[in-house]
Amino acid sequence: MFDLAVIGAGTAGTIAAIQAGRLGQRTLLVEKNGMPGGTTTVAAVNFPGIFHAWGRQVIAGIGWELVWRTVALCGGQMPDFTRIPERHWQHQVRVNRAIYASLACEELEKAEVNVLFHTMPAAIEETDNGFRLTLCTKTGLEAFHARTLIDASGDAIAAGMAGYPVIEHDPRQPGTLMLSLTGYEYTGLDLDALDRAYREAVAADELNDRDQVFVRNNIRGFLHARGDNCTHITDIDGRTSAGRSEAELRSRVSLLRVYRFLRRQPGLENLQIAFMAPECGIRETVTIQGEAEITGEDYVSGRLWEDAVCYSFYPIDLHLPAGGGIDTRPLAPDTLPTVPRGALVPKGSKRLLVAGRCLSSDREANSALRVQATSMACGQAAAVLAMQAIRENVPVMTVNMEAVYSLLREHKAIVPQAGGPGET
Repeated sequence: MFDLAVIGAGTAGTIAAIQAGRLGQRTLLVEKNGMPGGTTTVAAVNFPGIFHAWGRQVIAGIGWELVWRTVALCGGQMPDFTRIPERHWQHQVRVNRAIYASLACEELEKAEVNVLFHTMPAAIEETDNGFRLTLCTKTGLEAFHARTLIDASGDAIAAGMAGYPVIEHDPRQPGTLMLSLTGYEYTGLDLDALDRAYREAVAADELNDRDQVFVRNNIRGFLHARGDNCTHITDIDGRTSAGRSEAELRSRVSLLRVYRFLRRQPGLENLQIAFMAPECGIRETVTIQGEAEITGEDYVSGRLWEDAVCYSFYPIDLHLPAGGGIDTRPLAPDTLPTVPRGALVPKGSKRLLVAGRCLSSDREANSALRVQATSMACGQAAAVLAMQAIRENVPVMTVNMEAVYSLLREHKAIVPQAGGPGET
């Protein structure tokens, strides 16, 4: 019998498992891939954020510890967090994917977390004393038991299997296949000629409107950024195996068409794809019906929830379903949104929590809450809530929040309070 099982070792689940292990909980971490980190590592969106707002740090704890140590170990440099940036992404932190994943593995080992990579849940049944999990391992189905459960799958897979309702989002935001392009000098390209050739290729059906839709609707930006976070994979359902497989297949086949086209253009004859992410990054699938729901108005107004467990900071960031743009709405100065305990708890749940982008929120709020720093903070908070529920032998919605806050602070997390972090 495990004290806690965590489904998903992504940005939220890895932090949740480390926190639980450091609290002395017998912890099982289940992950479909072969390394921890999820979006940061496997999807290669290796610039987590945002940890600072308005000149102050608002998210710290274990996630920040791993990010900071990764940058330090690689001899990198942090952004100047004392300066309020013109664009939000200027405070995201570039990390080396391999080192981040390796540090996470090291901390999982130190915390004595039982890790099962290449494993997925097949069935979850809630019992009188916890959860019975049937996991699909490399050698077949195996049964496990846990007193508490955190769904950090991103898709509310465990919550759905356990019988808790989810809200399907439709239309969904597009996914992104992360790339790195080399072999050309951008300043030497004839951009006008390239634009003409691109339009002609689309008109001739050599390229189609589903081929690597560019975030800013132009090929110039794709080449200028060398493919980094520039493509939209539209009309996908990342929650199902069939939908996820379609995203992986279509993104790579369409990339191949774009690559063949570009290699024929002057100045791009030596174009190379130096890196391609192992999986397509997914922005949106479903959210839980929680004990509390964070609305867009809650988020942009900086609502301080009575049982807030962490801050969140990011603009409203809706990638348009058709693929050709982003609806970005920065927060007003000094606005500090928060995440309540109830957004991590499916309605009626006693011992099951979620962490990451499937937390209870409407589409506007979720577009900002889904990002990596917030997911890390939610993962750490969910682990402490689960442990406190075991310690008090009560449902998670009735645990002593002062005890939760004390443990979070002990482990370097920032707890929301009136006046903002660092003030009373």
